[in-house]
Amino acid sequence: MTPSLTSFADETRIALDNLSDRASNLLHPAIRLGVTGLSRAGKTVFISSLVHNLLNGGRLPLFEPMQSGRVSRVTLEAQPDDAVPRFQYEDHIHALVRDRLWPDSTRAISELRLVIEYRSASGWGRMFSRGKLAIDIVDYPGEWLLDLPLLGQDYATFSAKTIELARTGIRTALSQQWLALAARLDPDAPADEAEVRQLSSAFADYLKACKADERSLSTLPPGRFLMPGDLEGSPALTFAPLPLTPNARAVRGSLQAMMERRFEAYKSVVVKPFFREHFARLDRQIVLIDALQAINRGPEAVRDLETALGEVLACFRPGASSLLQSLVGRRIDKVLVAATKADHLHHESHAALQAITRRLVDGAVTRMGMAGAGIEVLALASVRATREANIRQDGQVLPVVAGTPMAGETIGEEHFDGNRKTAIFPGDLPEDAGILFADPKASTYDPKDLPDLNIIRFRPPALEETAQGARLSIPHIRLDRALQFLLGDRLA
Repeated sequence: MTPSLTSFADETRIALDNLSDRASNLLHPAIRLGVTGLSRAGKTVFISSLVHNLLNGGRLPLFEPMQSGRVSRVTLEAQPDDAVPRFQYEDHIHALVRDRLWPDSTRAISELRLVIEYRSASGWGRMFSRGKLAIDIVDYPGEWLLDLPLLGQDYATFSAKTIELARTGIRTALSQQWLALAARLDPDAPADEAEVRQLSSAFADYLKACKADERSLSTLPPGRFLMPGDLEGSPALTFAPLPLTPNARAVRGSLQAMMERRFEAYKSVVVKPFFREHFARLDRQIVLIDALQAINRGPEAVRDLETALGEVLACFRPGASSLLQSLVGRRIDKVLVAATKADHLHHESHAALQAITRRLVDGAVTRMGMAGAGIEVLALASVRATREANIRQDGQVLPVVAGTPMAGETIGEEHFDGNRKTAIFPGDLPEDAGILFADPKASTYDPKDLPDLNIIRFRPPALEETAQGARLSIPHIRLDRALQFLLGDRLA
């Protein structure tokens, strides 16, 4: 995050907060792990599975501290931030394990403290380390993260960028009502509250239509228009972009002046407090994405996801900090971008999913000179809801995934009630990811080259029980690799 996005007062307060955190960490070592995701990527499921596997000794062969037996105890403790809602781990696990239902999506920020007691791998470490690390998991909506670039924009820039994007691809049809209303208004005319509410509502409807499952677009700031919470109806959430004459100054009392004032209020009331009080205090970050859904929607959704991830990574600027920098201003030194729902594919396609994910972030990494700066990509399933099998069909052996589809899911003419199991061939991802990023207007573009995926929602798995009646830990794919990357060095 560049200094221009925050004021001197903001930077001073951030520095004081970080000094306080560092002083506390000298006695009680802690790491703040941010967890966010874009459009139903599974943040709540990821945190719930991570905590459940650590608390219950889950199968984590690639998480070295547990595999080597150096972890002696894992507990939940009271979180340090009393003003932040607690992540309701127990409720989410009840939904996953007992009811076999996916928990509700993240709608606001929440936090959970996990404490790991361990033995250092080195004698030197055992001499000077307390052998206890607190992990403060901070869960927040990805839409909030996409708001951070707004701190570096004025209202005119925001309007121009948003309108330009709204006139491309499938957004063109979705934005017609909002843009038609905006075109009829004179920015220099006196502000009319009824007109502003109507325009703001049309703009919010456009953002919601872009996010809908059948389109799955990702670049959708301002994020609170999609989840307003207790700010719904406030002036800070009642504005919209306007087509403005370049360099036009707002007339006092005009519509443009009102919109500018409310845009600045949105940044002051919504975006800055999140950046200052939460984002600027993170040490590590995982960004979860539903790449499969974007792939299913075609190149436009994939390119939009690429754009969104570029803006996300521009916020993080990961890299190592000096001692002085770490005291007054944290720097996120590791970011993991993880494509979720890998269990919807046969393992033969996992490498391709990971390659597509790397392609999604490579452009941003290169542009910002962050190659090798603590950024990694991974394909995972926080909860493995399927198992793999092979079936013979028309003389061919097809790799399939089997599980229990959610009630209401359909495959062709077949409808599922949430109890009956089935096996499906999910399709194959292309070995060359280039087709997914192709321009549909290019002469070489052929939609027949796009993968034909058969992706449906499965219920969480029924967990087996031990002879004593205890349920085993939640199955997953590569959760241990994610843990090793994010936390392994802090438990060495």
